[in-house]
Amino acid sequence: MTAEAPEHIPVPATRPGAAPRLREATLEDLDALVRLEEESFDTDRISRRSFRRFLHNDTDYLLVADIETGLAGYILLLKHRGTRLARLYSICVDASARGRGIAEALMRAGEEAVRERGCAYLRLEVRRDNEPAIRLYRKLGYRLFGTIPHYYEDDQEALRFEKRIRFYSGARSDLFVPYYGQTTPFTCGPACLLMAMRAIDPQAPVDQREELRLWREATTIFMTSGHGGCGPHGLALAAQRRGFNAELFLNDDRVLFIDGLRDERKRQVLGVVHEDYHQQVLAAGIPISYQPVTVEQMASCLARRIVPVVLISSWRLTREKAPHWVVVAAIDSDFVYIHDPDIKTERGESDTDKAHVPIDRAAFTRMARFGQSSTRATVLLSPRRKRRGG
Repeated sequence: MTAEAPEHIPVPATRPGAAPRLREATLEDLDALVRLEEESFDTDRISRRSFRRFLHNDTDYLLVADIETGLAGYILLLKHRGTRLARLYSICVDASARGRGIAEALMRAGEEAVRERGCAYLRLEVRRDNEPAIRLYRKLGYRLFGTIPHYYEDDQEALRFEKRIRFYSGARSDLFVPYYGQTTPFTCGPACLLMAMRAIDPQAPVDQREELRLWREATTIFMTSGHGGCGPHGLALAAQRRGFNAELFLNDDRVLFIDGLRDERKRQVLGVVHEDYHQQVLAAGIPISYQPVTVEQMASCLARRIVPVVLISSWRLTREKAPHWVVVAAIDSDFVYIHDPDIKTERGESDTDKAHVPIDRAAFTRMARFGQSSTRATVLLSPRRKRRGG
């Protein structure tokens, strides 16, 4: 954002009752902004000095709304450095101008502004008792994802809302991987395999029965708690049994998922299972490469309708320290778009929240590893080649 007045064709004065004219704020708006702030809020006011700083900071965006009587509202958004996340810091509409859709117009314009600057998500906090604002945010598609006790100066709780504002920018025909959400807490791997197989073969079954069959075939027996999860060897073998080509990419040949196990007997059993899977993979002729698959290589695979199923750490998504499988469904110049099969219904999530989730390319590379040993694993699925004369 620049502090200088933007160059534009002069716009006639706004007619009474007409839609507001939205523009970037300038230093000339300081007096009006401070006056609006003082008239609108009793606490947590933005000072003149802070407004001036926001105007000069190129990672912040301050947009104002003009009506026939002058400046009637503003929206202030902050972009977090090094991330694709923006935050709605403040929005305000003059009391005399409410009911004209100014707040909604500011919100939509603000979303577009931070989206153009590469942001994928917009977050905000709002007082629990601010019902009109909450209704607006819900209308615009924001989802409640948390609370902050004692957030405001008067000790009022804040509700935290989030909206995804960035979507895949390439051709719709590139989005050929369907979405399927896991039906149990321990079947992320099978759910991902179902998505990948269905992308390659439209006739491949996608249902809970097949999901559980895959889990029984591919489970590693033990995890740190709960049911066993699926390893890359088991997933590759299960895919091959169903007529697909599978390739394994690992960072080394160590026993997977053993770091979190302290029980020596369980560690020994997991070692036996790992070695058995390894021998089965070799006997089945499934290629194993001990090197990570880069984002660029995944993009090349998707262009050839080869689907990557990738092990990640769920910490960066859910703050849970657990291995988790996702499908890389699309890649563009800025983002890796994943299908995350883990739908948290208790948080109000749906498949819309978990399909084609944009992850910054560099962040995805950091995310695609798990545990103290930084385990990296990718299963590439492709159609089985037809035999000559077959």
